Amino acid sequence: MVAIRLRRGGTKKKPFYRIVAVDSRRKRDGAVLEVIGYYDPKTEPPTIKVEMEKYNYWIEKGAQVSETVKNLVKKVG
Repeated sequence: MVAIRLRRGGTKKKPFYRIVAVDSRRKRDGAVLEVIGYYDPKTEPPTIKVEMEKYNYWIEKGAQVSETVKNLVKKVG
């Protein structure tokens, strides 16, 4: 099963997240199927970019979306 969730990057105390489609059995920072966007919580206001075409493609394929990603997508529109 495919999941859409966050993948953490950056350094200690300076997180940066990529929104990715990944096999749900993989680790949080494991191999991904596709990068859909990114989220930078350290900027003011936080930077959120989601490629809606890719996001909708994976939703149509039956991907499960994490609560955090759902909330970020709502903010984007």
